[in-house]
Amino acid sequence: MKAVFFDRDGVVNKDFGYVYESKEFVFMDNIFNLLKYCKEKGFLLLLITNQSGIGRGYYTLNDFKEVTKYMQNELKKKLGFGFDRIYFCPHSPEEDCLCRKPKTGMVDKAKKDYNLKLEECFIIGDKPTDIETGQKSEIGHKIFLKNSNEGISNIKDVYTVFSINEVLETMIKIVGK
Repeated sequence: MKAVFFDRDGVVNKDFGYVYESKEFVFMDNIFNLLKYCKEKGFLLLLITNQSGIGRGYYTLNDFKEVTKYMQNELKKKLGFGFDRIYFCPHSPEEDCLCRKPKTGMVDKAKKDYNLKLEECFIIGDKPTDIETGQKSEIGHKIFLKNSNEGISNIKDVYTVFSINEVLETMIKIVGK
């Protein structure tokens, strides 16, 4: 099986910092077209997201579940499908867990759950830690959605783009129409 691993804040939705309410959840421009393309090409749609706001006490696990339900419902209304699976890390950075990106716990779990061929998979993220996760997990295609001054280094075979539309164009170049 093959999958596309999506970060949430900054890729699926606009990142306003600790987005945990539906009124703050604003989909990124062209994300629906990208998700539709990925699904049409036979990719599983997997969300992997650090949610340290839970561990830091900024919002609750239930708040996260509610905004996730909202996201999935909106996707289903618009596209007829949502993410196939959502993996999240609720821990604060100080907890030094195995699931917090750039560690590979969420990807490892997905690989096991779906018998993924990671060399055929994509990871799309807007933070260096997302792309580091892809590198450490040996995901074949890494797309960095650059929307800040943060850069990446020591990462092999990464595509740097500046919009969701460019993510889609990059995937079309690799996968085909």
